Amino acid sequence: MDLWSKKVRGIITQVALILFSSFGVTWGEICHSPLVHNLPPSSFRSSSQLSGSHGPGFAKLNRREGAGGWSPLSSDKYQWLEVDLGERTQITAVATQGRYGSSDWLTSYLLMFSDTGHNWRQYRQEDSIGAFPGNSNADSVVQHKLQHHVITRYVRLIPLDWNPNGRIGLRLETYGCPHDSDVVSFDGRSSLLFRLSPRPRQTTMESISVTFKTLRNSGILLHAEGRNEHSLTLELEKGKLLLLLRKGRSSSPDSQHLISLGSLLDDQHWHHVAVEHHSTHLNLTVDKSTLWVQIGQKFTHWDHDQMSVGAAQGLGSWRSAGSHRNFHGCLENLVYNSVNLIDLTKQKDQRVTMKGNVTFSCTEPVSVALTFTSPLSFLWLTGVMEPSSTGVMVGLQFRTWNKAGLLLTFDLPKQGGAVWLYLSKARLHLLIHKAGRAPLELDAGSALSDGQWHSVELLSRRGHLTVTVDGDEGATAHASPSFLITTGGQLFFGGCPAEESSQQCVNPFKSFQGCMRLLTMDNKPVDLIMVQQRLMGNHSHLQIDMCGIIDRCSPSHCEHGGSCSQSWSTFHCNCSSTGYSGATCHSSIYEQSCEAYKHKGNISGYYYIDVDGSGPIRPQLIYCNMTEDKTWIVIQHNNTELTRVRPTLGRTQHSARFEYTSGEEQLAAIISQSEHCEQELTYHCRKSRLNTADGPSLSWWVGGPGAGQVQTYWGGAAPNSQQCACGLQEKCVDPKHHCNCDADRTEWTNDSGLLTHKETLPVRSLVLGDVQRPGSESAYRVGHLRCHGDKNVWNAAFFDKETSYLHFPTFHGELSADISFLFKTTSSSGVFLENLGIKDFIRIELSSSTEVLFSFDVGNGPLEVRVTAGFPLDDNRWHHIRAERNVKEASLRLDELPAATQEAPADGHIHLQLNSQLFIGGTASRQKGFRGCIRSLQMNGVTLDLEERAKITPGVQAGCPGHCSSYGSLCQNQGHCVERPNSFFCDCGQSAYTGTFCEREVSASFKSGTSISYTFREQVLSNLNRTSSSIQPSSIYSDTTLRAENISLSFRTSQSPALLLYVSSHHREYLALLLNKHDQLEVRYRLDSSKDTEILRSKVRNLANGQLHAVTISRLADSVSLQIDRNTKEDFNLSSDVEFNAIRIVVGRLQDSINLDPELSRVASLGYTGCLSAVLFNSISPLKAALLNLQTSPITVTSPLVQSMCGSSSANSYTAETTHHLSGQSGSVGRGQPLVNAIRSDSAMIGGVIAVVIFVTVSALVVMARVLYRRKGTCQNQETKTVKPEDSPELAFSSQTSTQNGLSENQREYFI
Repeated sequence: MDLWSKKVRGIITQVALILFSSFGVTWGEICHSPLVHNLPPSSFRSSSQLSGSHGPGFAKLNRREGAGGWSPLSSDKYQWLEVDLGERTQITAVATQGRYGSSDWLTSYLLMFSDTGHNWRQYRQEDSIGAFPGNSNADSVVQHKLQHHVITRYVRLIPLDWNPNGRIGLRLETYGCPHDSDVVSFDGRSSLLFRLSPRPRQTTMESISVTFKTLRNSGILLHAEGRNEHSLTLELEKGKLLLLLRKGRSSSPDSQHLISLGSLLDDQHWHHVAVEHHSTHLNLTVDKSTLWVQIGQKFTHWDHDQMSVGAAQGLGSWRSAGSHRNFHGCLENLVYNSVNLIDLTKQKDQRVTMKGNVTFSCTEPVSVALTFTSPLSFLWLTGVMEPSSTGVMVGLQFRTWNKAGLLLTFDLPKQGGAVWLYLSKARLHLLIHKAGRAPLELDAGSALSDGQWHSVELLSRRGHLTVTVDGDEGATAHASPSFLITTGGQLFFGGCPAEESSQQCVNPFKSFQGCMRLLTMDNKPVDLIMVQQRLMGNHSHLQIDMCGIIDRCSPSHCEHGGSCSQSWSTFHCNCSSTGYSGATCHSSIYEQSCEAYKHKGNISGYYYIDVDGSGPIRPQLIYCNMTEDKTWIVIQHNNTELTRVRPTLGRTQHSARFEYTSGEEQLAAIISQSEHCEQELTYHCRKSRLNTADGPSLSWWVGGPGAGQVQTYWGGAAPNSQQCACGLQEKCVDPKHHCNCDADRTEWTNDSGLLTHKETLPVRSLVLGDVQRPGSESAYRVGHLRCHGDKNVWNAAFFDKETSYLHFPTFHGELSADISFLFKTTSSSGVFLENLGIKDFIRIELSSSTEVLFSFDVGNGPLEVRVTAGFPLDDNRWHHIRAERNVKEASLRLDELPAATQEAPADGHIHLQLNSQLFIGGTASRQKGFRGCIRSLQMNGVTLDLEERAKITPGVQAGCPGHCSSYGSLCQNQGHCVERPNSFFCDCGQSAYTGTFCEREVSASFKSGTSISYTFREQVLSNLNRTSSSIQPSSIYSDTTLRAENISLSFRTSQSPALLLYVSSHHREYLALLLNKHDQLEVRYRLDSSKDTEILRSKVRNLANGQLHAVTISRLADSVSLQIDRNTKEDFNLSSDVEFNAIRIVVGRLQDSINLDPELSRVASLGYTGCLSAVLFNSISPLKAALLNLQTSPITVTSPLVQSMCGSSSANSYTAETTHHLSGQSGSVGRGQPLVNAIRSDSAMIGGVIAVVIFVTVSALVVMARVLYRRKGTCQNQETKTVKPEDSPELAFSSQTSTQNGLSENQREYFI
């Protein structure tokens, strides 16, 4: 067909496409003409034929000539039928039919295509599925529309399965339309140069597209340059396509942008490349993969005025145009901004310069390859080499992803030996065994499992042995064996036959899986087509005349930056240092909020927070404050110090910008999913206004998502109000103004408060305008952004009927899906969620009271993953389910049990295609519904709002109370779990501990004069009786009397004797806990004033050794038990059984010891020096009351009392909550462990110096206070004094102002 006819046909095709598109007709429907029915018999070939009437020329759809179709001589998987379409043609569909009037038809087959009749390529569908379903009888037609069209000349069908009661029988048709193209061929020394000036008209999008094919893995496709030194290069590098954008001639990273896409592009098949350039980004497409790339400002403008094709030539080229970098292969349809450059070349346009031998057809060498598809693959060649007395020479090329595998083996003739050429650890090894000789080993090369073609040559001549890898550019190993190496006429490639009777081939290594080509024996090529035709040698599990290598890492299924590696049959993702886990690095190893960390039992500290779970936002290190009732996420920024502003010459404004430690996406997500956020904004002023009298703002701040918006309201006020907190409360110093600072006074005042409107947070910048006048002075501080209340953690719904459910839009998790939620129920079965497609589905259900089932189907048949628990799941306690499905495997985890996994088929369907609504708590059929609660349901990192949907759905209730049954165990040390509508908290009122989970001991350091006296009230006694009688309900006698007590405390001291605890009544009864002079613990009871004191002495010695010791004492009536540390419990009996009345507790020094015996009085007067921790008398903790609740407790403190961390366990937990030592950020981080407190070391050092100075100063004040105290006496009712701050700027900046009326003398001593 001449050039003019082809152009006319192309124009007609384009016009037809436009016309049909206007009527909604797709290209597949236009390009659907039958292609085979008019072909002559000579266009058909086959591997064999049963008879002349069963020949391939009769294999036309719906035809009955001959025997009614093609049938081969034997029915096996080595048969094929081939059709030559005469020229390259677009194929959009294929149809098959059995042989007419017979029992012969295919049930499945492979579709292959080729431009030359060699180097076949297998058609794979979207999910890499190669096999097509065939027929179920001889007459019906089964047609398959191809998901992506194929441009080819030759089509080949390979039968895989056929009717078991017949044989292979086939009639076929292919559908499509002609393909028109402009082709140019380069020989590695030729090139084209296009002058693009005048440039094509400017468009909103600039583009380059081209299709190429080559056998070389490297070479420059095209290079474009501009006068402003902008350049673009498309180049092949080791079979990958590189796009390089450059500005200038520098090779620095800032001056270039490199993008890589595609793999194995040197396979001598056509590959399509397109570059679309938009203003700030570009799209790079290679075949079916498209990469969206953000580009820098310097690369956004293209001004190319010349383009070289096939080489980087021309003036100002960025690299030399050496022939080894030139392209060797064919290009088709090269289009730059809608201009067909190859057509310009054909027309001999003056803007085109041709260099070297450029032809307008694609001439390509014939290269026959072998694919070793499985561990059973081998090629056995016999008689291809004559036995030689001079040696052997064998050559081949291979490519593989496997690090190990046998390439070649043969026996040494008549010498009792063998030779193995094999891969191990991606290096080439040669091993020769000869009877009576030491093994000879050589190795060469490295990284030979990279998927590239590598050449190997084994040469043995005249006592010299050489193994060469990759020719002159590779490596060579030499040896000089003392015996002749030659073949016995039989060579085995890839592996050995599986038959046990074969003694001629032994393979002690793994079999080879990969491709081979260019096999040579004594420099003579092996005709592999004869092998395919069974005319030479033998083989099994081989694909001949094709290389079926697949790059499973291009595109990579490893998410979140996981690195992909592969073997021939699978791939592996390395997720280390990504923060994600799973077979494809899909699921985050971190929690999504501080609330989630807290309810796993963690304490305050720095944690990695992944706000969207498996979504694209990366985890970041954030501080979680769990010391309060609420759990706060604290997002820090670069300037939280109080900053002073004074007039500066030449400056009319002061501005500050705040940079946050979290990224924009994470900030927005945290604010969105939090119930409340706030940020403190403090402004101190003196003649520095925020607003003018007539309204316009002098100062403002910018806040909100993205770049933010200007805000003119201030802390404590409402958005857009242009007010401060005092204006809202009508308490400003000047009622005429809405802000204190607007009064413009010379005295210091302030406008401070919290910004709580989430849509205006965070504060991004601050501008102060009234700072230039004489006398103007101000100071500001912007606090950290703080948020609490995770909307996701407690979002729950209760399903009270099996027929009730919630429905949501279709779940989209085509390639990867993770689902996590918590449930609790009293039912033994029920479906948690279900989503259906036409054939695909996904479902998670409680299949029995001890088993959870995760099932799905992506087209390979249903797959199930089960986890069986060794405990009941219908116990009305929360249980956690995490399910994940990806292209590699499916996994299911229940609570903290090991995950169950199921591998996906290596070459099966991978896309999960759903189209129905997502059902939660039930199914579309309204059967097997779930009864109970589902909470915190997240799918691919997105939380489904169950509560909002439940509010409008009958049979489903929003929320689900009852958390203490599951989380109550987090409350430690007698802390009490208290329910909330959403969440819970630990009440530490009856515990000697404090903290979120009552986990932190309250400790104090005592001096000899320190004393804490706690006097009981009636209500306290009532609670005390109820607590102490918990051992036996019958022990409750009165609301004001005690017959039992439980005492626990820890101490650390070197003093003996020493009084630890004293409990007494107004009736001269008492209980004393002390260390005697022998360093033993004594408990002294005097429960009857008419009797002598009873002394209970422990056998444990050496307790005043400066170590921490824990003591527990329990009395019920006259029975007492005592335990110290982990020593054996000691039991005692008292002689009397009476109650305490009107009790008081003294810890430390006993001030009045009038009624005590002389020995105890002497010990009491010495006081106690050391540490006391976690002191508890039944439910009363006097030490905790003195340190934390002094103002609300009936307690008196004398002499200094210093809170400390002297208890070992308290020191550990408290330190973890406040300092968090860093173990090294480069190492791995535990998922639930707090990380380093990110306070700079220099700040810590300065703080330490300041602390020492303060300590010395305070110590001096203490001494002075003690002197004054002793002079004044011990009067309890001292006159209260308040300090009035001076009118000074320093006091204006104090963070807090005391509003208390004052303290008693003793109470003030505690704070000294």
